[in-house]
Amino acid sequence: MTDLTQRQQQVLSFIRQRQVHGETPSRREIADHFGFASLNAVSSHLHLLEKKGAIKVVQGRARSLQVPSPLRSWQSVVCHIPLLGSIPAGRAELRESDMEGCVSVDVATIGYQPTKASFALRVAGQSMVGRHILDGDLVILEHGPEPKPGDVVAALIDGQCTLKTFIVKNGRPYLKAENPQYADLIPAEELVIQGVMRALIRRVNA
Repeated sequence: MTDLTQRQQQVLSFIRQRQVHGETPSRREIADHFGFASLNAVSSHLHLLEKKGAIKVVQGRARSLQVPSPLRSWQSVVCHIPLLGSIPAGRAELRESDMEGCVSVDVATIGYQPTKASFALRVAGQSMVGRHILDGDLVILEHGPEPKPGDVVAALIDGQCTLKTFIVKNGRPYLKAENPQYADLIPAEELVIQGVMRALIRRVNA
């Protein structure tokens, strides 16, 4: 911070150094380190540092000084989304939901605020490459919203699961593959949308 005096900067550096090692100094330790005549002098410096936003004083604690991270203002909310196994992006297949853990995502990065109805699936197959969805990608979906034509959806079609583009033609919905090597899927009896895709995560293997 450029608006700190030299002594304030020294005190801040001392607090930061101690914080790195897991414990902030007490007022007595600051006074002893800098040779202040009284604790009032320490309190005066700390008050000015807090006023300038350089430190935070937590009331009711003996070692109450905290130096906020300079990255804190850039941080956004991180959400944990359940990963429910994989989904075929090829021919529709039978699939059992199998909880594999969670995917932690930065809300600002993916541009989507997850809800309780959000879930993630691992893509298995190449039928969606035309939408830049590749084998091994993680897709984040939301259960509940009505899909619009052109949305990528996880769907149950005649009892089998797949990831495809939702299309309506002549009033009849079907699932479109985004790879000419795969056929579109037209339901014979049942088409149930399990989730609409909201975001995609790609892991690059070294």
